[in-house]
Amino acid sequence: MKTILVTPRGYAKYGSKAGKRLEALGYEMDVNHTGRPLPKDVFAEKAKRASGIIAGVDELNEELLRECRHLKAIVKFGVGTDNIDLPVCEELGIKVGRCIGTNSNAVAELTIGMMFAAARHIVSNAINVKSHGWNKPTGLELFHKKIGIIGFGNIGKHVARIANGIGMEVLIYDMFDAAQDVLAEYNAQQTSVEQILKECDFISIHVPLTQETKDMISTKEFKIMKDTAVLVNAARGGIVNEYALYIALKNKEIYACASDVFTSEPPQREPWIDELLKMDHFIQTAHIASRSQESEINTVNAATDTMIQLLQN
Repeated sequence: MKTILVTPRGYAKYGSKAGKRLEALGYEMDVNHTGRPLPKDVFAEKAKRASGIIAGVDELNEELLRECRHLKAIVKFGVGTDNIDLPVCEELGIKVGRCIGTNSNAVAELTIGMMFAAARHIVSNAINVKSHGWNKPTGLELFHKKIGIIGFGNIGKHVARIANGIGMEVLIYDMFDAAQDVLAEYNAQQTSVEQILKECDFISIHVPLTQETKDMISTKEFKIMKDTAVLVNAARGGIVNEYALYIALKNKEIYACASDVFTSEPPQREPWIDELLKMDHFIQTAHIASRSQESEINTVNAATDTMIQLLQN
């Protein structure tokens, strides 16, 4: 029987009903119910037998793809496809789909939440109180501040919507020019990355990881930013150079940073990384921005619909 390999934990939890639609088409569902990412060797062996794969962060590189002789379609349980070798998929005739927009609001809400948390020292102060302390740090407000949104896709637009409700001035950068009616809808001004770095009090990153965006924010950029700036990265690890961030925070070149992603996930154990994670003005979460119940259900349904469409076409 033809098999659909499904690795994301969200599908295991919320996808039983959606999976029956694929079973009705004659596919056997091989769903990861372990509650953990599949080991690379286990994933590889299962992938080689699969007709379709609904993948999370599993690496589908050239070497593995060339061994997947039955594979017709891959659907990313999310948006970013940096873990899938797209040119090789095109060469081999493997169709690739994504679940665009299904988790955009969840990521945007976490992004704004991180801004509040970093600006008001919420995480470090809560930890202090749990340790029987009673420190009272003075933070920053978001009201009437400038927010710079780098990447104005679905997530960036949701961030702009919420920022407008808070009373922030919205500046955006995107590699494509936004239509004037879209800018008017989100009360946003399109500008350059450099102007955002120079002027904005809060900077939020929402671009994919590519050769062009790797180390997009590094030593030079931190020196341009305000020393009162708060940086949030809920996009991909590697867009912000983490060692440069460590130095910038250590030298108080920016006010704070909150990140949901890291180049190595979980972060590797190195002295400078350990020191970075312990800094009160740095918040690191475990790539949870998209993980709301609502977004998981949305993504399950979109992944199933996309897989059916790719296989039938």
